[in-house]
Amino acid sequence: MIDFGPVLYIIGLLLNVLAVAMCIPAVLDLATNHPDWQVFLGAATLTLFIGVSLILVTRSAKTSRLGLRQAFVLTTLSWLSIAAFGALPFAFSALGMSAADSFFESMSGVTTTGSTVIVGLDTAPPGILLWRALLQWLGGVGIIVMALAMLPMLSVGGMQLFQTEAFDAPDKVLPRAAQLAGGIGGVYVTLTFAWAMALWLAGMSGFDAVTHAMTTIATGGYSTRDASVGYYASAAIDWIIIAGMIIGSLPFVHYLRMARGESFRLWRDSQVQWFLAIVLGSVGVVSAWVWLRIGLDPVDSLRYAAFNVISVMTGTGYSTTDFGAWGGFAATILLILMFVGGCAGSTTCGIKIFRFQVLYATAQVQLARLLRPHGVFIPYYNRKPIPETVSEAVMGFFFLYMLCFGVLAIALAGLGLDFETALSGAATAISNVGPGLGPVIGPSGTFDPLPDTAKWLLSFGMLLGRLELFTVLVLLTPGFWRR
Repeated sequence: MIDFGPVLYIIGLLLNVLAVAMCIPAVLDLATNHPDWQVFLGAATLTLFIGVSLILVTRSAKTSRLGLRQAFVLTTLSWLSIAAFGALPFAFSALGMSAADSFFESMSGVTTTGSTVIVGLDTAPPGILLWRALLQWLGGVGIIVMALAMLPMLSVGGMQLFQTEAFDAPDKVLPRAAQLAGGIGGVYVTLTFAWAMALWLAGMSGFDAVTHAMTTIATGGYSTRDASVGYYASAAIDWIIIAGMIIGSLPFVHYLRMARGESFRLWRDSQVQWFLAIVLGSVGVVSAWVWLRIGLDPVDSLRYAAFNVISVMTGTGYSTTDFGAWGGFAATILLILMFVGGCAGSTTCGIKIFRFQVLYATAQVQLARLLRPHGVFIPYYNRKPIPETVSEAVMGFFFLYMLCFGVLAIALAGLGLDFETALSGAATAISNVGPGLGPVIGPSGTFDPLPDTAKWLLSFGMLLGRLELFTVLVLLTPGFWRR
């Protein structure tokens, strides 16, 4: 049987961090005389009690080795626990949200998806608005550390491409993850502070600047306004957030290297080159479409296309206009871009750029072998040969990704959702994007009208997408639990 001691000990530590985070919106609500401070204080007390209890009960296991199966359980249970306890403030706040709505909002936050069920953000309690931003900010830094420390060791979906000697054995993960968390945490805080200052100088209030900076660098997309970033109608704010979304989509480990003097490592990474090429190409095509077919002037066309294309591709989920009204051509491009995502080791989601590179290199080799059956051809990634295990893992991931997307879309359609809502809802959940397409869950709508069953399904889809599918699905196989 699996020894859950080390797993529960670490989850206890995470719940303690979450309880401390809950005190921040409690102080804000208290300072603004909003009664929800009691909700946050009560939720923090309960979360802290459970966290400390788990630590005390399992303290003898803290020095135990973390096995491979324990690592899978820990990864999934960590996100589930944080989402469940993070839902408490929503459930008991003045908004009066149901259990399904509260868990959906919390899961959407911690997975940095950005889909929301809350209507009336402009008048929502300040503590709740800050809590949504905090969930996404914590989820953003958490996914970076997990992607760099846990997933390579678990050989999930080709992530072993980024494995280093420090992760050869599962018991070495935690010390190395702690070092990574320290370095990346410093970069993360610095970038958030820089973007908060830039947004404040561009005209946002101090509160809005901080919350939007947190959800921009985390590529989460939770806004404090129903109209999202479009509320501000400011070109300067749009371009600052565009830059922030791109920064959050690049590998954070390169920022650490740049801080140590390796300035060119970022630009030499083929992931980064592919990402920027796809961004430039997509923005160019969509902005030309908006200019020629919709009738906006060239400057506004570029601004709106750049913001919304990058927001969808990086899974941020902000919007400045209802891009669903741009016609079928633009909507189709945006739907495809939902699956792309950013670079590995960033705060973004989706299939990720490196997997498309591996698939492209593998397809090239297959075509070459068809033409010259006796030739020897080797696929390369970043000028290094791609191991066969990585190619197999990436192809398996891609198949499972499409399969899960299809099953989720069919399940949503079976609940009575229309074609556009079911298809884009499944895509936006599993790719952790935020808004879907259409009048219901599009940029101008919310997920509130959906039935509770659909919200639970979408929450599961968000978890699947954020944890790279295999991490969750392996727990559902009977063989995993056998001795």
